[in-house]
Amino acid sequence: MNHFELFNLPVELDIDLASLKSNFLSLQQQYHPDKAEDKDQALIKSSEINQAFKVLSQVDSRAAYLLALKKQDHHLDQSISDFEFLQSALELREQLDEATSQEHLSTLKQEVFQWIDGLVREFKIDYSDEDWGEARDTVRKLRFFQRVLNDIEKAEDQLLDDEDNFDLDDDF
Repeated sequence: MNHFELFNLPVELDIDLASLKSNFLSLQQQYHPDKAEDKDQALIKSSEINQAFKVLSQVDSRAAYLLALKKQDHHLDQSISDFEFLQSALELREQLDEATSQEHLSTLKQEVFQWIDGLVREFKIDYSDEDWGEARDTVRKLRFFQRVLNDIEKAEDQLLDDEDNFDLDDDF
């Protein structure tokens, strides 16, 4: 059974994330080791459910998984060779490194979401056309932007932590 079947979802890039989460919680409850007679088997099944949820919950890993189902997921760890993309990626990283406000991070996050939306459209076309090389390249780019998105969220958390540690009684 593949991950999509496990959660009773269509095998496609666009899935209902609310259904995924609902089905995940239901399966976790059903296979919880504390409720099972065979705790070892329940632990294995629970781990499989967690892994499948993790894969399907992010668009980059979901796209890679779709390629894996078609046995087209080889060389996904290769570097991106698109010079223009790399130049844009470097500029985005520099902006992230220089970001000092919540507003700047929000702007960067919106830009990343726009990139991801474009890459999702690109992946769907490549996947539908069975242009596996382009689909793999798009997955690499999606992975890059997912990492950038994670880094933006860490920077947002850090800014919030820094604001929480600010004390009006501090001497300037």
